[in-house]
Amino acid sequence: MEIKFTKYNPEEDCVIPSYATDGSAGMDLSSSSKDLITVKPGESKLVPTNLLIEIPKGYEGQVRPRSGLALKHGITVLNSPGTIDSDYRGEVKVLLVNHGTKDFPVNFGDRIAQLIIAKYEKAVLKFSDNITDTERGSGGYGSTGK
Repeated sequence: MEIKFTKYNPEEDCVIPSYATDGSAGMDLSSSSKDLITVKPGESKLVPTNLLIEIPKGYEGQVRPRSGLALKHGITVLNSPGTIDSDYRGEVKVLLVNHGTKDFPVNFGDRIAQLIIAKYEKAVLKFSDNITDTERGSGGYGSTGK
């Protein structure tokens, strides 16, 4: 599958997303900010990538955290996974949050998230007076005991 991309700001640089290995599901997204962005503990910041992408209809882009940033620094994507719809044509940005205890610096070119392209199905909701029952029933959070 091919995904078209261009720069949001043609005059500025960006890092083209790429897969780190043949087995990687996600492409690394990188900061395009020339200015240092500091995410303080408990704070969230929107980080630009200077990318516009054209995702085919029937697919979405899922912006997900990088496991190493989460483990080492407590940095994650706040609205994980963030969704990039196929009809969105604005700049891809990543909402980072710092759950760690130290300031987290983000420099140009730093890998900040992953982008996964995923197929989805559209559903049509149909009202019904007859919803089937299951063994679990209406048991919610923690109801399965696991």
